[in-house]
Amino acid sequence: MDEELGCRMGRVEQMIRYACWSAGCKGVVIGLSGGVDSAVAAAFCCRAVGPANVLALSLPSAVSNPQDLRDAADLCKALGMEHRTISIEPILDAFRAIPGFSDTPYLLGNLMARIRMAVLYYHANRDNRLVCGTSNRSEYLLGYCTKYGDNAADIQPILHLYKTEVYEIARELKIPERIITKAPSAGLWTGQSDEAEIGLSYPVIDAALIALARNNWRASNENEEKVLALVKKSAHKRIPAPTLSTEPTGQEENAPAR
Repeated sequence: MDEELGCRMGRVEQMIRYACWSAGCKGVVIGLSGGVDSAVAAAFCCRAVGPANVLALSLPSAVSNPQDLRDAADLCKALGMEHRTISIEPILDAFRAIPGFSDTPYLLGNLMARIRMAVLYYHANRDNRLVCGTSNRSEYLLGYCTKYGDNAADIQPILHLYKTEVYEIARELKIPERIITKAPSAGLWTGQSDEAEIGLSYPVIDAALIALARNNWRASNENEEKVLALVKKSAHKRIPAPTLSTEPTGQEENAPAR
């Protein structure tokens, strides 16, 4: 293993251990989709706090790929962590009973992401665990995530890694090749593909993001312009909700004299 890469991985593991220790938690809960991002995040957690302290939940819907569930189960067995599968279809059915419910792929996809995060936080609250996020830097900067869904977490072990770097780390962590080579998908509808939905491949996206960051976020070609537009459009997902300040300034009306 490259020494620099090993140091970077070690810092991630140290961050996870410190987060658990400082919060007084006994472990971590993570949503395991069968994809490379959650696989890498789960492996980091197992290395950091031990597989006995990591709970992996697979939360399929009716459109989930059965092979993804098998891959998630195999990974948990290989890493030695507990794995449970909980269908979110009964929860979705409750939402479908709401008057005026609209069952479009976009609305349903965001709803599924938020339901899954609610289930993860329920287990975290019940078992005194932290919720581990699985978002990578590429998707975070593009806004390819659901606010208060998959971008909500207590720890984010791969948020600093571009998608292409996640693949590099996955091989170092000995993630099964079947997980690494499958087409990235959020699994929000049958046949959904991340790259097809975004319209660019991850190597192209990452090259554009890196170039934009080096050039003070000024685009120099068509791909960078498209990526920059997505970054700007999704800025609200990366900043706190706008609010008026409620901090005392000493200038309030009728403030007592000092």
